[in-house]
Amino acid sequence: MMAAEAGASRNTLLAYRSDLKAAREGLGGALATADSEALKALPLQWQGLSSATVARRAAALRRFYAFLSEEGFRDDDPSSALPRPQQRRPLPKILSPDEVERLLRRAEELAEEHGGRALRNLALIELLYGSGLRASELCSLPRAAMARRKQPFLILRGKGDKERLVPVSERARQAVDGWLPHCPEQRWLFPGGKSHLSRVRLFQIVKALAADAGLAPDRVSPHVLRHAFATHLLSGGADLRALQALLGHSDIATTQIYTHVDSARLVELVNQRHPLARG
Repeated sequence: MMAAEAGASRNTLLAYRSDLKAAREGLGGALATADSEALKALPLQWQGLSSATVARRAAALRRFYAFLSEEGFRDDDPSSALPRPQQRRPLPKILSPDEVERLLRRAEELAEEHGGRALRNLALIELLYGSGLRASELCSLPRAAMARRKQPFLILRGKGDKERLVPVSERARQAVDGWLPHCPEQRWLFPGGKSHLSRVRLFQIVKALAADAGLAPDRVSPHVLRHAFATHLLSGGADLRALQALLGHSDIATTQIYTHVDSARLVELVNQRHPLARG
């Protein structure tokens, strides 16, 4: 159901499987038949876990028991016994435009000096920041996706198996063009091992490049560059709905977190545009 009807991504399916297996072990194997009293014991086993992890595990179980009830495998839904921890969405880590420029400049210098893998790394960084791709989307980008040279966008299938348009800057296009002659002739734009480049390897590449550019590696990751893409667009006057579409967020509440990060621009906007602030 999660794969065929909900269109969940492979990573989501793996997370659900892991959470349900852990709950089954905690319930002594009686996952499908557990009642409310049995489920009340699970939070005791989850002590020491973060509220985000507890919320994710509880959500997986609620979805599972709702499925059993809807499909007629159970007459009841015991998931009301599961906790609903309050979560505060943390503000995303971001980099300033100057810091991103340092990172891109260093990637360009290494590409000019060494070619090969350094050209690949430059293409990775340019697409991360220039298009706001998720790590999994970038790693699994098909070679054919960049085949149309004059097309200023990509059509990709992202989270939840949903298609969206992703802009490709001229810089990113040039970086990919520089990498293609060195890329093995196979399905993926960024191959690695027997398949495409792994997310773990992408994280390692980005952090190593950050250190080489004089930035603290713990401040830089593929997702931080995606946050920088969003925040810098918003600072430049991008519409929140447009940003939602570019990032592939199903709920605009997820996109709205960038308005908190860019609070200085919002204050300036009020001071400039509000009738009572004039004069």
